[in-house]
Amino acid sequence: MPAHIAVSDLSVATPDGRSLFTDLNLNFGPERTGLVGRNGVGKSTLLNVISGNLSPHRGSVRVHGRLAVLRQALQVDPDETVADLFGVTAALDLLARAEAGIATADELAHADWDLEARIAKSLGQLGPDASHDTALSALSGGQRTRVALAALIFSEPDFLLLDEPTNNLDRDGRRAVIDLLADWRAGAIVISHDRELLDTMDVIVELTSLGGTRYGGNWTHYRERKARELAAAEHQLNDAEKHVEAMARQAQATAERQAHRDQAGRRKGAKGGTPRIALGGLKDRSEDTGGENARLAQRRQAQANDALMAARERIEVLQPLSVAISSTGLVSSRAVLHVDRISFGYVPDAPIIRDLSFSVTGPERIAVTGRNGSGKTTLLGLVTGAIRPVDGAVRMLVDHAMLDQHVSLLDPSQTIRDNFRQRHPQADENACRAALARFMFRADAALQIVGTLSGGQMLRAGLACVMGGVAPPPLLILDEPTNHLDVESIEAVEAGLRAYDGALVVVSHDETFLQNVGITRRLEL
Repeated sequence: MPAHIAVSDLSVATPDGRSLFTDLNLNFGPERTGLVGRNGVGKSTLLNVISGNLSPHRGSVRVHGRLAVLRQALQVDPDETVADLFGVTAALDLLARAEAGIATADELAHADWDLEARIAKSLGQLGPDASHDTALSALSGGQRTRVALAALIFSEPDFLLLDEPTNNLDRDGRRAVIDLLADWRAGAIVISHDRELLDTMDVIVELTSLGGTRYGGNWTHYRERKARELAAAEHQLNDAEKHVEAMARQAQATAERQAHRDQAGRRKGAKGGTPRIALGGLKDRSEDTGGENARLAQRRQAQANDALMAARERIEVLQPLSVAISSTGLVSSRAVLHVDRISFGYVPDAPIIRDLSFSVTGPERIAVTGRNGSGKTTLLGLVTGAIRPVDGAVRMLVDHAMLDQHVSLLDPSQTIRDNFRQRHPQADENACRAALARFMFRADAALQIVGTLSGGQMLRAGLACVMGGVAPPPLLILDEPTNHLDVESIEAVEAGLRAYDGALVVVSHDETFLQNVGITRRLEL
């Protein structure tokens, strides 16, 4: 039987009882599937159910074939090596004993003499600078991700389950993963916000509050289909609104006709000539007719309103998110930032950054790029004053805001609304709620405790608290802003940043994001 995964009538809820999906039915074959959807919709949860790490409340998952799972965060022990991650430590120890001439004849019969070469080949596919005896703790987060992927490939699974595989990877690492999946011929389910990676997929499966929908083709084809669906949903909404108005007019007209008939009957009765018993019968029939007309009108209006609500819910699911940001008033000649011959290193005589100078003037948009470990985040710390240079000077000449990957400017114990009010004490409740709604935190969503938010929700909340006021800072500094956002949220942030008229300094390996926010200059470290 060919390798496949069948998800049948699956229902899963969060620990607090919120339903993620109900009666979900999906099938995955030996093809590359991109799993997309807004943050919090249950993508990672679905992978955990498929991999057997989470039990559903109802339904089943049948897996035919071997799975290999890559998770967003790889926890390592201090003594763990690449060989441990590959699961070949014992086999390598046997080879070492064989080379030393101390292995038994029975052990030699089970020796895998090509093992080291196959490990090196798998590592070479992903490009990390590591060997089988490298300690995982000595690798950066991005390097560990690449090694973990290499270990999955080494195991030759029928299905790869990958949760954000390009997060924390530099440009070379992202390219290695994209190339790997472009050539992958077994099954794969990939959660990703990386649009370049998603364009290598054979199928896109979108999770929404309405369930799971399968779209044949890659990300580009999916977006074209979604645009057509949105246009059809908008047409349906327009028809539903017209129908509600027509039902209201029809009910009013029916009521007015009945009132005219009743009034005519009363005038006729007042003139006399009609027996009292007949007048009573006419009155009863009039009341029955009026009551039936009213009930019929109510049913029709209720049906029209239900159709209107369903059309609006459909639009809510399909409508791209949007973000509006007020003007900073930054003029093109205004000096924003001046960095003069700075150097910095955590180890004496081994500077990460040496003799670096650059300036930002007006609403420039600068991408800070370079391989992992080249000092990009360190440079942002120097620019913002979080760390001091060993040599040189930094002059920040305007107000600025910095959003790091952990959005540490937010108080995790407070609500989003309270964080906003702390940064904007002059804003009243209505202004606060309106600002947060522009960043998709409407009604009770604004009352969520920051510490309970997903990574994508956290960054969006940080952007809302920093940029949602009446006077955003003229300089915005972002460190890997797309790492934990779903694609629709990334596109919403892109739309907001395109409308932002201040200066932008951003560290990102997401080339699509950099192009879409209009980067004008690159600073390569």
